Amino acid sequence: MSEKKSSAKSSAHTVQVRRIYDEAQKSDGTRVLVDRVWPRGVSKDKAELDEWVKDVAPSTDLRKWYSHDPEKFDEFARRFREELKGDDAAKALDDLRELAQKGTLTLLTAAKRDDISQATVLAGILNDGTKSSGKKSTKNSSSKSSSKDSKDSK
Repeated sequence: MSEKKSSAKSSAHTVQVRRIYDEAQKSDGTRVLVDRVWPRGVSKDKAELDEWVKDVAPSTDLRKWYSHDPEKFDEFARRFREELKGDDAAKALDDLRELAQKGTLTLLTAAKRDDISQATVLAGILNDGTKSSGKKSTKNSSSKSSSKDSKDSK
């Protein structure tokens, strides 16, 4: 919708986070899986993906260290943002920015708690143009990601 080419900081786009296990919605726009490992129990047909971008997923070592422990999320987010500065990850992140500038972008993850996942960190980066504090950062999408798994995920 916006004709701005490379102003990731000020473009009016929507990046949202959802679990890949949730049913696809028309409002999802472009659906991109951002996990390094294919999610268990999900067929490629059922996933209704537009892309699978492994290069923006955390390294195996970081993922294992983190183990989705809420107490470690802030440090995970910091380390993950550092990993995203690598060549392959930075290129893949730029590709996601381009997709987001074209319309709604839904980042998909298999994490049980998407609010403390790498997808949330990525959404924060893409929405803010800078970083995520770990809060569900979907500033232009009024609760589009409120799926059955995230209503009481605390």
